Amino acid sequence: MGKVLLREYYELCEGGVCQDLLTEDEKRFVAGGGMILSGIMQKADTQNGNGRVYPMEVLTREVKNYSKLVKERRALGELDHPEDSVINLTKASHMVTAIWMEGKDVKGKIQVLNTPAGQVLQELVKANVNVGISSRGMGSVSENQGGTIVEDDFQLICFDMVSEPSTPGAFMVKEAKDLNSPNIFTKADRINRLLNEVLENE
Repeated sequence: MGKVLLREYYELCEGGVCQDLLTEDEKRFVAGGGMILSGIMQKADTQNGNGRVYPMEVLTREVKNYSKLVKERRALGELDHPEDSVINLTKASHMVTAIWMEGKDVKGKIQVLNTPAGQVLQELVKANVNVGISSRGMGSVSENQGGTIVEDDFQLICFDMVSEPSTPGAFMVKEAKDLNSPNIFTKADRINRLLNEVLENE
């Protein structure tokens, strides 16, 4: 089977805030009215809503390659998915500013641009519309024990903002400028949440 366009969907939500992920420059950007989104963008070794599994070694390699575009400030994405592998600059709505692996999760930060498409995205997020984050890439797949495995020739192209999520538990959040907001998740909050989950599972 030849290479095909592979698109995966992850849910973006308006909710808790990961303020500790922001650099000082990003805090100033948000305080000035800008919007930064952060959270899970992809998952390895996990079957998604499209029935596909991205092996850890493949996704790790592609995140490393994509990091080069991030550093060069060329990691752009569109609002809604086009039907091809070309990123249309006139439709760019956001730029990925950081991406990294955390266990099986690909996490990242996204700066919403002040473009026409970016302004639409900002208004959707402000209105608490659940918007998905979706990877777009080229590659071939194979069937293995009832699952669809993405092959080693996969190439990550970009991440787009879409309306249809496919992976449960994969959320992004809007970073807030108000450090006193009750919605801000501090490191202590995260530790308490993890401890509660451990106690509940005993």
